[in-house]
Amino acid sequence: MFELFLVWMLVGFLAQFVDGSLGMAYGVSSTTALVTIGVYPALASASVHTAEIFTTFVSGNAHLRLGNVRRDMILSLVIPGVLGGVTGAYVCSTISANPLKVIVGGILLAMGLIILYRFTFKRVIHFRTEKPSSRMLSALGYVAAFMDALGGGGWGPIATTTLVANNVEPSKAIGSVNFTEFFVTVAETLTFLILIGPENFNWEIILGLMAGGLICAPIAALVCKKLPHRILGILVGAAIITLSLRTILTFTGLM
Repeated sequence: MFELFLVWMLVGFLAQFVDGSLGMAYGVSSTTALVTIGVYPALASASVHTAEIFTTFVSGNAHLRLGNVRRDMILSLVIPGVLGGVTGAYVCSTISANPLKVIVGGILLAMGLIILYRFTFKRVIHFRTEKPSSRMLSALGYVAAFMDALGGGGWGPIATTTLVANNVEPSKAIGSVNFTEFFVTVAETLTFLILIGPENFNWEIILGLMAGGLICAPIAALVCKKLPHRILGILVGAAIITLSLRTILTFTGLM
């Protein structure tokens, strides 16, 4: 039993390292591991989001202290993100939405290729200092949170990728997404608790994921702060291409 707990700690540590440094993949990687061993998708998503309440709190505050957070974008992402997360959690608990996940995977694949091209081949990269439009941020927050609750991961891949594609500095995009993720995760988890019931959660898995993530969160935030912008952008592009291809292959039955 203790050995299995250590396995979940390792999963949580590795997932948080990627998520905290690149702004994505904690939910996707952790949920995939749970579903692979036979956990029902809605319960897997609920378990991961419960652990994420604690990991996102520590990670978000670490990014805030290191100066990785754009404060002017927070409210525009959080409020619609909470609404999108609640809606997505409800849909996840009631219906299958595989076709929607394939469409989103295709969009993310295209964005990942654009980001990878920009940070690999462009000699000069200009980052915007002004705030992206509130309308764009609100739509992004809702869609990213909706897909996050629906599939156990998606807030980071969608939100981080979109911000970087709109010329927000990679470390600021990652830090801001990590910081706002806490509020979205709380809303999603409360919805799952109401719809599924806390007695159906696997608390051993949740504690393992949480412990590994809490240990890693400050480390990952520091890595995000120290990595050069070009390398960080290339890593974000490569990560989103990998994740989107996996989504497309999985939900089209090719994997």
